[in-house]
Amino acid sequence: MLRRPKPTDSEADLLREQEQFLVSGAPSAASVVRRPDKRRGDEGGDPNGEKERSQRDVVTIEDLPDQLPSLTPAPPKKSRFKTSRVTFEDEDAEERLDRHDTHISAVLSRIVERDTSSAPVSLPAVTGMAFPKVFHRSETSNQVPLSLNGGRKSIFAHQIAAQRLKESKKTFFFSYEAAQTPESREKNLASETSMDTDQCDAADFVEMPTVCPRLVSGQGLSGPGSSGETLRIHEENQAKLHAMSESEILEEQKKLLSQLDPGLVEFVRSRKALSPASASKQPEGGLPLENVSRVSDSSSAAVLFQKPEDVEMEAEEEEELPPPPAVTEDDLPVKPQKKWVHMDKLEPEKLEWMRDLPVPRKKGTKKAMQARFDFAGTLIPPAKDLPTHLGLHHHGEEPERAGYSLQELFLLSRSQVIQQRSLALSTLANILSKARAGEYLSLLKGSVMSTLLDAGLLFLLRFALDDSVEGVMSAAVHALKALLVFSEDEECLDCTFSWFRGFSTFPLLPSTQEEEDEEDEGLDESMRETDKEKEERKSDHDVATQDVVKGLLKMKLLPRLRYILEVVRPSPRVVQDALEVLTRIARHSSWSASQVLDCPRLMETVTSNFLPTSWPAASTPHPQSVFGLPLASAMKLLRVVASSGRHACARLLNSLGVGERLSCLLSADPSELLLEPAEAFSISTEAYRLWAVAAAYGQACQLFLELYPALVKTLQSVHQALDPSDPLLPLRLQRILALLCLLTQVTHTAGCHQELQAGMVSSQGEECLPPPLVSWSQVTGLQTPLLGHLKGFLKSLDISNQKESSLTLIPAYLIYLQAYYQQLPKQSCFKPVEALQELEQLASDVLLPLMSHSAVQGLIQNITSSSLVCNTQSSRLDPDTTLSLPGLACSGWRDRPGPVVPSSPFPLLTGLGLLLETITSIHKGLSSKFSGLLLSESVISYLRGCSQATPTLSHTRAWLLRHEHHLLYLLLRLSHRLVPIDPEVAKHAALYHQVALVVLPWLLPGSEYLAHELLSTIIFNKDFIVEGHSGGPEALELEELKLHEEAQRPPFPSLQTVGTLLREACVQLPSIRGCFLTHLAHLESAVLVSREAFLGRNPWIGSHLFPELSGPTLPSDWPFLPLVSLYERTAVSGGGGLAVGELPPGALQAVIHCLQWLLLLEIWRENALKMMPPVAKLARLSCMFLCSSDLFLETPVQKLTWGLFRLLTRRTRLDSLDLNVPPPGLASFQDLYSALLAQYEAVSFGDRLFGCWILLPLQRRYSVAMRLAVFGEHVGMLRSLGVSLEQLCVPVERFTSPPEDSLPLLRLYFRSLVIGTLKRCWCPVLYVVALSHINSFIFSQDAAAQEVEAARHSMLRKIYYLTDEVLRNHLLLFRLPRQHSEFGFDMYEQLPPIRAKRLACVLGQRDGGGDKGD
Repeated sequence: MLRRPKPTDSEADLLREQEQFLVSGAPSAASVVRRPDKRRGDEGGDPNGEKERSQRDVVTIEDLPDQLPSLTPAPPKKSRFKTSRVTFEDEDAEERLDRHDTHISAVLSRIVERDTSSAPVSLPAVTGMAFPKVFHRSETSNQVPLSLNGGRKSIFAHQIAAQRLKESKKTFFFSYEAAQTPESREKNLASETSMDTDQCDAADFVEMPTVCPRLVSGQGLSGPGSSGETLRIHEENQAKLHAMSESEILEEQKKLLSQLDPGLVEFVRSRKALSPASASKQPEGGLPLENVSRVSDSSSAAVLFQKPEDVEMEAEEEEELPPPPAVTEDDLPVKPQKKWVHMDKLEPEKLEWMRDLPVPRKKGTKKAMQARFDFAGTLIPPAKDLPTHLGLHHHGEEPERAGYSLQELFLLSRSQVIQQRSLALSTLANILSKARAGEYLSLLKGSVMSTLLDAGLLFLLRFALDDSVEGVMSAAVHALKALLVFSEDEECLDCTFSWFRGFSTFPLLPSTQEEEDEEDEGLDESMRETDKEKEERKSDHDVATQDVVKGLLKMKLLPRLRYILEVVRPSPRVVQDALEVLTRIARHSSWSASQVLDCPRLMETVTSNFLPTSWPAASTPHPQSVFGLPLASAMKLLRVVASSGRHACARLLNSLGVGERLSCLLSADPSELLLEPAEAFSISTEAYRLWAVAAAYGQACQLFLELYPALVKTLQSVHQALDPSDPLLPLRLQRILALLCLLTQVTHTAGCHQELQAGMVSSQGEECLPPPLVSWSQVTGLQTPLLGHLKGFLKSLDISNQKESSLTLIPAYLIYLQAYYQQLPKQSCFKPVEALQELEQLASDVLLPLMSHSAVQGLIQNITSSSLVCNTQSSRLDPDTTLSLPGLACSGWRDRPGPVVPSSPFPLLTGLGLLLETITSIHKGLSSKFSGLLLSESVISYLRGCSQATPTLSHTRAWLLRHEHHLLYLLLRLSHRLVPIDPEVAKHAALYHQVALVVLPWLLPGSEYLAHELLSTIIFNKDFIVEGHSGGPEALELEELKLHEEAQRPPFPSLQTVGTLLREACVQLPSIRGCFLTHLAHLESAVLVSREAFLGRNPWIGSHLFPELSGPTLPSDWPFLPLVSLYERTAVSGGGGLAVGELPPGALQAVIHCLQWLLLLEIWRENALKMMPPVAKLARLSCMFLCSSDLFLETPVQKLTWGLFRLLTRRTRLDSLDLNVPPPGLASFQDLYSALLAQYEAVSFGDRLFGCWILLPLQRRYSVAMRLAVFGEHVGMLRSLGVSLEQLCVPVERFTSPPEDSLPLLRLYFRSLVIGTLKRCWCPVLYVVALSHINSFIFSQDAAAQEVEAARHSMLRKIYYLTDEVLRNHLLLFRLPRQHSEFGFDMYEQLPPIRAKRLACVLGQRDGGGDKGD
């Protein structure tokens, strides 16, 4: 095998290797090919070899690329000729080379001489210099305007360009001289003789009048008169322009611009720009083609163009001054020198920023302005002229306006300059804070929050958190806190913490409904993706778009915050912001709280650094670092995490040593904590709150035994600590409220000890809950001092400077007493006689004086103004929120009426109601003493307002609405005890019942127990339906009888039976209640969970987070629940063909009870169903026809449904019955109607009730599709649709007016009448309807399309030639529908003249076009 040569081989080695190669006979890597040389005229090879010397060698190498690889990173050079050549991969390089290598004869053979007869001749000027002038770079660059240079050129290129420019000027000068008169030539003689050939000044030409054309140069015209011909053409053009008005010139200009090629127009403008005369003024009578602004210096000129139409539009829209002139050399603060490098060309676009700022745009512009903000986030008005030293002006799109737009802030936040990044993020944080407060709602269009989130703010902040610079990182944390946390929301939640179940909150989850993936459709449940798999498959952007908090968690925010707190150890403000962000994340859901708890070393970092067990005394009020000092925000974070579930709370207490930290902080007075006073009280308050949350699970009981002395000591100093002049009084009050909340929960927990102890004994080894460590005997000693406190605060109500503090604390004492007396009867030590005496004394000494006190009465008067239910429209606009980041909308809560302000009676009345509910259940004789609360005018007015209200459901209202629902429930429970025994209260029983019916579908998740209690005690209570036993049914019968006597027609069905139906419904109320409770059995587990929380059974509580706020506990259509439930079980699966005997057991009785309850509500409690539109009621009642083949034929069902149908079709209700609106839960009413038509054809047997149900949607104002379905697909049902006009509860005019305009439907009407499908004896109602519409159509005088007119004539002719005389007379002589006449309509005795004339006209025409379409 031959080896390759090496660099170390000598010449002898190479020769030896060559010899070996030749001997081996191996093919060479390169071959030599002889080709003829076409440059020498050879067309082909010579076989004799005579022209071998003229041939050349072509060397070809295999796999050699066409282009050499680039050895440097410089961009490849571009050839201007390469783009014009097309090459192919399989083309031979030799042939391509021969094709382009042409002989010189091919070039020299086609030489054409140019005509130079009219070319100008430039003679050398005679100068006094002996030698040519030396070229200087500065002078050379001045000879040609920069606009003609076309970029950087050599000195010689500059000289050639200057020479060409001089020649063109010479030509212009000579032609101008030829056109001058002798007088004018003499005047210009001086300027002509002074011109220098080498240095020609363009200014001399500018001074000449522009009398020569710019476009027509005369080049190409031979002969001596070419310039004169050009001038003559130019003069003709000028004369035409002078003869035209300005408007005519503009009109012609527009025509030219619209007809000419845009490229040609640009060429004309460029010629004008290059013309020396373009810098001079316009000729007389001529208008400029465009506005020209000149930018020039001593050596260059540049022309900028702008269309006048655009300028006028902008001036019209913006109402501005015209734009300022462009920058010139004179405008510059520093004059550029010619010797400066790269200053030979001015760049106006880069020098614009050196001029003075333009005037800000005025107000009142039609064009929307871009929002600009200062560094504090304040919106800057567009016309406000701020000084430049504020640093708000910059070189952006609008340099005259101060401030930064959101886009510019986003750009600055990614700057390479650290200060710019920090400043941009800080400004964004301020903007977010003000947006969350709602300060931009009336100033800006759209939502700032949504705009920022859609622009990618979340990712911007997440990237900024990863910055290596601590300042940028701190600004990012602050901006993230401004995005997620709203301080006023947290303040409101803290204020309501001591209310009844105030520590329980709703998770702040976005209320978004995800659509089912198309990939999962049709798959079995086991094969579908789980929610977790779907979540993992989504991108960060998709998750963040739906849920901001989930998006941040997916982007690993928690480990980054842990790194910042653990490694970076930032400033106190950043630590505070990070802890608040973590708190907001924990509020999102129990899942997010577990993520915070499970993040490695995060909670350990928080507890070890910000909740230490020992710390040094603070040297200054505001230390430089808070590491090693206890922080209230850290304790609050633990409290929110603990609220998410009992297991999380247990992990905090046991694994992280939170119990030891609570003991350390609460064993000493706040003044002894070596902290700043406000921070000491805050962290002490948060410690009590965290302990209260743990005690509400039945945990941390051992801590109560250990700290009992400290708690008693704190209680003893309550009155002494409430100094009205103390600046820390609000913090002291919050600390006392938190302590009372703790004692309340400990009491509840201790009350369950005996029950759990007994359960453990009887369990016989089975797993059960262990009893808490605190027993009832260990908490009973607290009741006496706390009752003494309450009496003391009751006396303090008379002291003006202590009244507000007393009203703040009294509700917490009332809630504690309620917990005590609620648990007392369950204990073995309970003594009934002593307890009753104690309750009587409590009522006489405390409760009755409290209710009658003027301060409390003043609060009660504010109940309506403080209500959220009664003031849904008067509340201020919600702050700037977005669906993916829900909030509580508490902005400005101190400045507006509401349940949380000090003037609100809700906390006091709720605590009082709880205590009254408890003590009256023990001592029922005390109930009558508290009737004054229900009979108060303020309370009665409030209840009336609630009965008429329709509150909306959202996160912004739910957390406060549930507290108001508690108060309404407690007032109703008190009325339940008083209505049977107090006649005065019984007078308002109907109002209480109405309020109970309205409140029931308002109750939120977590209040299922309240709904169950209302259904069990009040909703179906005959004492609250006073009409049932006070002559209500009889009064209704008399009213109906009077109406029908006035109508002078027999009622159908017999409406006297409605009174009987109502009496029977009142008797069946207990059975109706049992029916509905049975159908709500699916809520049993939720009711049990809600009951444990409401009754304070703490060891059984699993979480203080309510279920997700997806809607109310009960739907608004709950009275239809038995009927809808039966439809879902039978009609969907069985197709509605089951007989009554085949229905589930008790189904018939359930339907009867449901219809009885609906009839009672529609007659006596109409407002209870006002949240349901009439179309929804009709749709749900239609389920009765679809769930069985003969259920509607049962006599009780028939009677009840007839009564409901008449109520729905009363004249006052018909206008509100809009079937064109889709009912809730259905795509459209038309789909339901199609199912009704099919069911009617199958099983109706001509039933009149079902027939009325079918006829109701055929009214003229409803969709024509339903009428087309009857006369098209289901025309056979007309034979059995025998409802008479008297049986129809709807006026027939609603079916016949206005006249039908659907031609297909009219043809179906006509067809059904002619072929006998529709007859009066079979379907009287639709027979009249069809006659009315056909008669109106054939005799209509309205102008119509040709097709419609042809159809009219065709129908009229066919009617005239009908063999059925009766039908023909009905169609021709129909006058008006009359519901109570013999036929159902009136007829003419003979055709009116105008109709007879039209009939004769139609009959007189020949049927040339046939009967199209019939």
